[in-house]
Amino acid sequence: QVQLVEFGGGLVQAGGSLKLSCRGSGIIFSLNDMGWYRQAPGKQRELVAPITIGGTTNYADSVQGRFTVLREDTSNRLHLQMNSLKPEDTGIYYCNTVPADEHIWGQGTQVTVSS
Repeated sequence: QVQLVEFGGGLVQAGGSLKLSCRGSGIIFSLNDMGWYRQAPGKQRELVAPITIGGTTNYADSVQGRFTVLREDTSNRLHLQMNSLKPEDTGIYYCNTVPADEHIWGQGTQVTVSS
């Protein structure tokens, strides 16, 4: 079975930084386009930081210039370096394939940015 586990979230002040990580099992990251999604309170989950098998990124406008997605395919891990955080970045962050496989969502990791 496929399992995705996200970790590294927490409470940070606006302007701060945080690094999220995702570890997968039962899935080979190197064979999939991957990405980070987030779900703000009361809103639908959205893709913010995709990265292709070849390493091409296509950040959402809302995070471009501030977030960096990193592949670590040899260990089946995906990371998200978040800098210059804003309160609107608050939400639950998830990793998944791109497009998302609706059957393998993990629990996500909570990011809260205070002002």
